[in-house]
Amino acid sequence: MTTPAAALTEGTDSPYALSHLDALESEAVHIFREVAGEFERPVILFSGGKDSIVMLHLALKAFAPAAVPFTLLHVDTGHNFPEVIEYRDRVVAEHGLRLHVASVQEYIDRGDLKERPDGTRNPLQTVPLTEAIQRHRFDAVFGGGRRDEEKARAKERVFSLRDEFSQWDPRRQRPELWQLYNGRHAPGEHVRVFPLSNWTELDVWQYIAREEIELPQIYFAHEREVFQRAGMWLTAGDWGGPKQGESVEKRLIRYRTVGDMSCTGAVDSDATTLDAVIAEIAASRLTERGATRADDKMSEAAMEDRKREGYF
Repeated sequence: MTTPAAALTEGTDSPYALSHLDALESEAVHIFREVAGEFERPVILFSGGKDSIVMLHLALKAFAPAAVPFTLLHVDTGHNFPEVIEYRDRVVAEHGLRLHVASVQEYIDRGDLKERPDGTRNPLQTVPLTEAIQRHRFDAVFGGGRRDEEKARAKERVFSLRDEFSQWDPRRQRPELWQLYNGRHAPGEHVRVFPLSNWTELDVWQYIAREEIELPQIYFAHEREVFQRAGMWLTAGDWGGPKQGESVEKRLIRYRTVGDMSCTGAVDSDATTLDAVIAEIAASRLTERGATRADDKMSEAAMEDRKREGYF
């Protein structure tokens, strides 16, 4: 029986034709090598989420058998899922990589940031991120954003220029015809790079299946104590949930996207295998962020507003 991951390679007339996944992989590998040739201090944002995991896998492929010539950066909100942080640290150790961690909690402890009334720290990541970029003088920053996730991300180019304040101006977008990427930037500016721009959520999962990439088990169906808020199942924790009147119950759920516990919702699911997850996503009519991210529901332009301020 043909698996969903293998189905994409069928129907090609030529034995030399690239499958859909091969074409996406080739494009991403080209982007990594282009950045290595154009920039002096690139960094990969790595959170332990599935998109950053695929991005790191592609970087490892792009430079094998040599080591990845980039360091990693994670903005830790302090409200991340413990199993994702454990996965992050284990992968970094396995590959002998260097990881910079910018801690939101440290900024709060110093009084440079204040907790929000709703308890979410996701919007608080912007200052630690931009200051880490400036402090380490990173001139190219890889992110796992995809155009299918959200309308503001659909506006981005693969190479997206940020000014000296890390702010994004859509009017400064550059054409990228024939995969020609313009990395020119002034001192103090940097470029955000999105090698997965043309991928979809389904592409990511099919590639994970094909490459047999290990993921945190949070992405597969498991029993978890959750409570409902604003139509989403959130994980109970010290971040501020549940409140009075919000009852905790144990449900069989999984996560389609992973971020701050206070804004990332789970979905009811019995998908415990890669093929089951792929089938579930193929039948879905909601994007992962549209279905499970409270931070994107704050306003119609929530993501674009944050991107203009320096968020990814």
